[in-house]
Amino acid sequence: MPRLPLYQVDAFANRLFAGNPAAVVPLQEWLPDALLLSIAAENNLAETAFFVKEGDVRRLRWFTPEYEMDLCGHATLASAWVIFQTLEPKARHLDFITLSGPLRVSRQDDESLSLDFPSRPPEPCAIPATLAAALKNTPLACLRSRDLVAVFPDARIVRDMKPDFSQLESLDVHAVIVTASGESGSGVDFVSRFFTLGEIAQEDPVTGSAHCTLVPYWAERLGKTAMNARQLSARGGELQVALAGQRVHIAGRVVPYLEGFITV
Repeated sequence: MPRLPLYQVDAFANRLFAGNPAAVVPLQEWLPDALLLSIAAENNLAETAFFVKEGDVRRLRWFTPEYEMDLCGHATLASAWVIFQTLEPKARHLDFITLSGPLRVSRQDDESLSLDFPSRPPEPCAIPATLAAALKNTPLACLRSRDLVAVFPDARIVRDMKPDFSQLESLDVHAVIVTASGESGSGVDFVSRFFTLGEIAQEDPVTGSAHCTLVPYWAERLGKTAMNARQLSARGGELQVALAGQRVHIAGRVVPYLEGFITV
């Protein structure tokens, strides 16, 4: 039976068992989508990334245990780390082709990796009637891009929030992002949490793609383009982010956890 390499790492983490775990499966050629989905379901992580080299770039795809995603930050960071470590140790940049267009990952001097992702500025929207009840707090404002964004006045509200997921499920969105400016003296410009709807995991530990929306929003609010962000999940995650025109740069570290093979 064919054997495929499998890596599992913690992305946007400075230590093991922090950040967001992702699986990475390098491929020589594409397998049927049903098999990719079965592998992702067997891994039972938020995302499993698969890539195939095509000339000077790689086509990268991300699968949850239930479906293919259009954009995933932490699994892109994980994929780049695997390539830098095992396939192209001398490379400084990696280019990917994805459902969200071309993406680049670059090595930084501090050994972190930086994602070059599309900016997805959110647009103001009415606060859904069930949102305040579901979050047990009324947001100052509500915005929408791919996800619904609820803005709160205090980082402590975001940290201590215990949403009612049964009520969140009534919202017609992929996910709900809750966010606030960072606490004074913390060195953090803004914080967030990310609640997924209709998936196995109800809270994502660290969500790179959410920052495609959060960065342009907070850059305008705070009047700065380079910021430090923190995702306040139980595992926690640290991100260094910047707005660069129509692109967002999201940097973080990767910690390896597991390396082996799967048979299919």
